[in-house]
Amino acid sequence: MSDEFRRNLLGPEPTLLPEETDLGARLDAGDEAVDLAAKYPTSSLVWAILADEAYDEGRTIESYAYARTGYHRGLDALRRNGWRGTGPVPYSHEPNRGFLRSLYALGRAAASIGEIDEAERIAKFLGESDPEASRQLGG
Repeated sequence: MSDEFRRNLLGPEPTLLPEETDLGARLDAGDEAVDLAAKYPTSSLVWAILADEAYDEGRTIESYAYARTGYHRGLDALRRNGWRGTGPVPYSHEPNRGFLRSLYALGRAAASIGEIDEAERIAKFLGESDPEASRQLGG
């Protein structure tokens, strides 16, 4: 294991999601997330982008819904890639960022609508996934 993904030797291996090269190429080409959601509905990244756009435009409920979709799609992807409900999801591994961004966006939107218990649960989950994600996304 590389130094990039150091972990507690007694804990589970970090979960590393596969790259979404086709989606990345479409985003790099300027395609809009709203247009890509139907083509790539299992991608947490596209839902995270939609959540961020909605939040930035003051559409908090839509942001919450987009983020929740990205969060659940991310949980599905993590499980398909060996995650068993605990363990690191490194922010340094770019393909993990869609899930982590969705998780952060869900907590942010939950806090905005007064769902404090959920916001706290999400913040804990994000920190346990990778403290660097909290610093990068929240800072």
